[in-house]
Amino acid sequence: MKKISFILLFVASAFGLVSCNSDKDSADNPFDTISASSNVERDKIIVISDLHLGNDLAYSENVKHLKRLEQFLNEVRSSNTIKELVIAGDMFDEWYIPTRVNTYGNGSQTDFVRKTVVANQRIFDVLNGIIKDRNVKVTYIPGNHDMGISPENVDVAMPGVNQARDKDRLAVGTYYPDGYPQIAIEHGHRYDFFCAMTPGANESEAPGSILPPGYFFARIAANSFIDPTTPEAATKVPNVKLNDPNNEEQNSKYNYYYLWNQVLSGLIYVKDNFDDKIITTNVGNYTKAYSINDILPRNNATDGHIEMNLYDGLFTQANWDDRERYNHALVSTNIDDAISGSLHTGFIDDQSYLQYFLVPIRSFVRLVVFGHTHLPMIKSYTNSENKSCVYANTGTWEDEKTRDKNKVIDQDAKNMHFVVILPMNSDKKKLQVALYQYKYGTHLLVNNKEVDL
Repeated sequence: MKKISFILLFVASAFGLVSCNSDKDSADNPFDTISASSNVERDKIIVISDLHLGNDLAYSENVKHLKRLEQFLNEVRSSNTIKELVIAGDMFDEWYIPTRVNTYGNGSQTDFVRKTVVANQRIFDVLNGIIKDRNVKVTYIPGNHDMGISPENVDVAMPGVNQARDKDRLAVGTYYPDGYPQIAIEHGHRYDFFCAMTPGANESEAPGSILPPGYFFARIAANSFIDPTTPEAATKVPNVKLNDPNNEEQNSKYNYYYLWNQVLSGLIYVKDNFDDKIITTNVGNYTKAYSINDILPRNNATDGHIEMNLYDGLFTQANWDDRERYNHALVSTNIDDAISGSLHTGFIDDQSYLQYFLVPIRSFVRLVVFGHTHLPMIKSYTNSENKSCVYANTGTWEDEKTRDKNKVIDQDAKNMHFVVILPMNSDKKKLQVALYQYKYGTHLLVNNKEVDL
């Protein structure tokens, strides 16, 4: 059996499917031995996202993968052929924090970021080493979990890092790598009903806040795994009825309720009393503590209409259209598709097609890379000019979660995906887009496609 495994590994390596990591010289660096590349000049772009580096490793989403991430980043640093490293959002995490935890601990966001650096010191040491070396350009793009981290505080963690943020919209960004206007990289949260910036949603509670409903979702989700219960013992979601099916806003609110019901009943079930003010905020201009029932829809006791304490005014198509314009989305989508698409994330991935490949003024874009959904993939599309295009999703580096603290998970085989973009044999008009998994510290090729620019 061992002999067969060795033969399979040898065959995979011969065809470029696996390249082993090494701490030896640069000739052994897996980034410098990719068969489609000339491996002569610095011309490769590496894209990772959703690192979810937490402020406290007691509840961070990324603990088991930190050593591998450090190893991976050291490979990036020692490579002689990498041109750019792009971190496409959700590097920091202000969202996934247990509900009763004061996010900033009575300090400031700067204190929060500095504590995040200390908790993940070895990761930031390597990243800052890459930046200081000035061989590889490092670019950070905001995601939803770090949409509130200011440019100044990102610079506290990574002095001199390039930050790709939209003009006048610091919480989203699209990055076009040097020399490649045909490549668009963003996190992807601006198309997500739960995660797109939400201006004016709760002005009486948090004037000027842009925090979307997904923030509260993440806080509740953290409780589900840090203080677990069973589906049977979990607090049951109150029943809500759609009493006015001819009212489009009521339909959208019911769809929103239906999604919350699915999630709280089967994905992030909790044992908290839904009336208790357990969600401590103190971020994004929210200063109060909120209950889960402040987030959930309910039937009005008088007329039976569906309403909620927070985000009640979001549920018209006109509001969603305005919100998407605010998020710099070129094409607005149907609000109900966007609500359900927050859970059924193929909707988010398909925005690469709708927002880029089908838009005539973006016909020059031939490759789009998102993160956000945590589902790594590569897909082919045809744009409005009938030219082939490619979409890639970078997946995530977070640990696989479990509520069973005794369950043994081979975390070294979970997640840890990244995308490599390179000109094929130095032909800058022909790119290979490759999705890899950093499995057991090796570069396992999952899929690749080519695109002619």
